[in-house]
Amino acid sequence: MASKVWFITGSSKGFGRIWAEAALARGDKVAATARDASTLQPLVDQYGDSVLALTLDVTDKAQVNATIAEAQANFGRLDIVVNNAGYGLFGAVEEVSEEDARAQIETNVFGALWVTQAALPIMREQKAGHIIQVSSIGGVNAFQNVGLYHASKWALEGFSQTLSQEVAGFGIHVTLVEPSGFSTDWGGPSAKHSESIAAYDSVRENSKARRGNTAAGDPEATAEAILKVVDAAEPPLRVFFGDVGLPMIKQEYAKRIALWEEWDHVAVLAQGAGSNRKA
Repeated sequence: MASKVWFITGSSKGFGRIWAEAALARGDKVAATARDASTLQPLVDQYGDSVLALTLDVTDKAQVNATIAEAQANFGRLDIVVNNAGYGLFGAVEEVSEEDARAQIETNVFGALWVTQAALPIMREQKAGHIIQVSSIGGVNAFQNVGLYHASKWALEGFSQTLSQEVAGFGIHVTLVEPSGFSTDWGGPSAKHSESIAAYDSVRENSKARRGNTAAGDPEATAEAILKVVDAAEPPLRVFFGDVGLPMIKQEYAKRIALWEEWDHVAVLAQGAGSNRKA
C-alpha cells in the first residue's frame, strides 16, 4: 500500500499523538500540529523528514489556511485530514458563561470547519481524500453537565453528514469517529470548568458517578482502529470507538422512536389538511 500524507490537529497528546505515531511507524508522512510545536519535537527526532511539525491554533482561520498550504507544499498532497483538536467544557447549561460557550464552539466547531474548508480544494483537485472528524459518543447522545460540549459535537456531526453528501462526487470520504470514554486527559488537564452554581452540585455528582461507572478504553488500542478506517475502500460515515457506544445508542434511539410514535398524532395534526396521514 502506498504511503499516505496525514494532517492532524491536536497532535501533542491523546488520540492525535497516538494516531500520528501509528501513521509514521508504518511509513506514512504526517503534518503534525499543536498550539506549542515544541511538544512535537520527539516525533521529528524519531522520524525526521517524514514529520512536519507546525504551530496551529485552529480558531485562527488565517493560520489554518497558511498551515494547510505549508503541509501541501512540503509533502505534495494531503490524503487524510484529522480534526482532532478540541476539549471538553464541564458545567450545567445555566452555569456556562458567554465566554465559555463561545470558546467551546470556536474550537470544537469552527476550528474543524476552518481546517475542513482549507483542505477541500486540495482534495478536490486530487480527486481523492479523507476527512476524519473526531466527534464523540456525546455527538449522538447527551448527558448532564456537558451541554455545550454536546452542542459542539452535534454541530460537527450535522455539518459533516451534509459534507459527506456534497463531496462524494469528488472522491472525498468523510468519517465521524465517535469515541466513548478513554483514558486520555479529556476530563482532566485538557478540560475547562465553568463557574459553579450550588444548586447544580447534585448534577455534578451524578455526572462524576456516571463517568466513574464506565470502564475507560485504552487509547493506544485506537491506533489499529484508525488505520482500519483510513485504509478501507469504502470508509464509514460514522464509527464508534469503544465497546459501549453501540448498545448505548441502540437503547437511546429505541426511546426516541417510541416517543416520536407516541406523539405522531400531533405531528400529523401539525401538517394540516394536506397531510397524507390522518390523526
